[in-house]
This record gives sequence, structure tokens and C-alpha cells, in this order.
Amino acid sequence: MKKRSYRLNKRAESREATRARIVAATMALHEELGPKNTTISAVAERAGVQRLTVYRHFPDETALFRACTSQWLDDNPPPDPGQWQSVAGAGRVRAALAALYAYYRRTERMWTTAHRDEADVRALRQPMRKFHDYLDTIAADLTAGLGVSGARRDRVALTLRHAVQFETWRSMSSQGASDRAIADLVGTWLSALTDR
Repeated sequence: MKKRSYRLNKRAESREATRARIVAATMALHEELGPKNTTISAVAERAGVQRLTVYRHFPDETALFRACTSQWLDDNPPPDPGQWQSVAGAGRVRAALAALYAYYRRTERMWTTAHRDEADVRALRQPMRKFHDYLDTIAADLTAGLGVSGARRDRVALTLRHAVQFETWRSMSSQGASDRAIADLVGTWLSALTDR
């Protein structure tokens, strides 16, 4: 009985190890080539398994992408908004942008391919929607924290929704701006909008 249990445990461990290799291979290919250009054949080759093995673990692309996204976000969680909640006003904006921009810098390759391929890869849309919702929540919180109202609030909200986006950071970063310089520029925009 013990021998049979041992074999079953070893088999389960082997299955989990194979699954983990497939997910790791998918993450690496998504970062290198992008989700759109990642094939099951390429995943199988990178993971050192047969295509059929990939399908045994993940019956379709959506299941594979969900596992890949879940693991990647576990390994690379976006900043927790709680870390800047105790800061008020413009200081909160700077703290949030500093955390987001540092995160984008660390994870730039993956977010670049994910944003590029989002419209073309159906399985990518739901996880990307969650990330966009996360950014919308941050922008709304930062807007509320500045205490402006009316037309000014609308302009501040628009500016902050733009400022928290990966594409905004990437565009400015690619022109040589540091994370701090980008955050300072956003602060200047907001000062112009909130000064009475």
C-alpha cells in the first residue's frame, strides 16, 4: 500500500512539474515574442514536451493563458494602493506614480507585448481588462484625494487616467525621461489644473 501511494505521489509531482514547465515556457515566449506569436508548438519545444502533453494540461489557449497570466502576476504583482493611502494630496499622486513607474520599468517587456497583442488575442482581453480596471481605480482614488470639483475635477481625472497608463510611461521613458522626471511632469500638469 505504501509503495502504491509513493508512486501516485511521485506521478502527481511529475505532472505538476511538467505543468509548471509549460507555464514557464509560455511566460518566457509571451515576453520574448508576444502572445500573438506564441504557438503551442513553440511552448512544447521550450518546455521539452510534446504538443499533446501541453493539451493534456491545458485543453485550449484560454486555459493556458489564464495559467500563464495568473503565475506571472503572482511573480510580478502590481503595486498595492494601500502603500500610498496614508499620503495626502499631491504627495499621494507622486507616491503612486513612483510605485507604478518602477513596476513598469521592471516588467516593461511583458507589458509591451501584452498591450501590443491585446486586440488580436482573445484570451488576453479578460486579464488585460482587469489590469485596466485596476488602473482606473487608482486614477479615481488619486483624483478624489486632490479634492477638486467641477470642470477642474474632470480635467484632473483625465490627466491622472493618462498618467497611470503603461503606454504613457513607456512613451516618455523611450524618449529618455526618468521615472522621476515623468512623475514631476505629471505633477506640473496637475498643479496647472488645480491652482486657483
